[in-house]
Amino acid sequence: MLDVKKPLVRVQGLKMHFPIYRGILKRQVGEVKAVDGISFDVFEGETLGLVGESGCGKSTVGRCVLRLYEVTAGSIEIGDTDIAHLSGQELRAKRPEMQMIFQDPQASLNPRMTVGSIISEPLDEHMKMSKAEKREKVGELMDAVGLARRFADRYPHEFSGGQRQRIGIARALALNPKFIVCDEPIAALDVSIQAQVVNLLEDLQEKLGLTYLFISHDLSMVRHLATRVAVMYLGRLVELGPAETIYMTPKHPYTQALLSAVPHPDPSQAGNIDRVILEGDVPSPSNPPPGCTFSTRCPRAQAICKQDSPEWREIGEGHFAACHFIE
Repeated sequence: MLDVKKPLVRVQGLKMHFPIYRGILKRQVGEVKAVDGISFDVFEGETLGLVGESGCGKSTVGRCVLRLYEVTAGSIEIGDTDIAHLSGQELRAKRPEMQMIFQDPQASLNPRMTVGSIISEPLDEHMKMSKAEKREKVGELMDAVGLARRFADRYPHEFSGGQRQRIGIARALALNPKFIVCDEPIAALDVSIQAQVVNLLEDLQEKLGLTYLFISHDLSMVRHLATRVAVMYLGRLVELGPAETIYMTPKHPYTQALLSAVPHPDPSQAGNIDRVILEGDVPSPSNPPPGCTFSTRCPRAQAICKQDSPEWREIGEGHFAACHFIE
């Protein structure tokens, strides 16, 4: 089914390297390879989950795709336009099509602005509307995310974490985007509130036909939400495929290790899980190991892994991985 759909977002060979400067003259002595040559598609109306350990480059990918960073290399097609190297008015014209929901709702909302002003700010920037039209649009957006219209004149500090995230979602929806990057939108919320926000995102996707890139380290939540899942390690994708395939039959050793760490909901069954314990620490992205980046921690690593980078290849229908020893 997925191959019939048209990709809304197509990322090819994306790299994001941050320079490292040292000394009085600030000479460049190296670079942090936060994202190191990844490719993926996001199809219209789907949710692609992007998972991995903290520091693997997930959030950097999300920001690159929305061109919040100047990318080092690669192409990012949204619709029929490659936005990777657009600038000025051309990039500004594409902004309404793509928006972001940030991780920390407290840090991403201006404490000096009212909720109505925060939600209407994108309208001020990109659309010509009268005050009455703006007020009505803000009211509609607040209705859509489950906030009472009478709260429009209040400030962010007067709301709970879940309500603040709803404000952020309303702001992201203001320009009727096609594509939204959700950068760990529930990580800063209480567990009791997380389900409400996730259900809201699902409802909005169904009503408005939205396409999500959902970045998270909560594997159980990604399983619930995502159509397909991409697994990332040290700036590279190691596996990508339909959600049920990834969760039921993971092929890459890193994916297997990640999923084995997910707590089992039934304590009586928890002891039956074959836990994969990874030894050592994640290498520095400024000095990644040669060959396969996972070779320093992989329980199946051989000599070839430390020399040759594995090819990214299809191992099943819509199922891709990068490992020398996957049949």
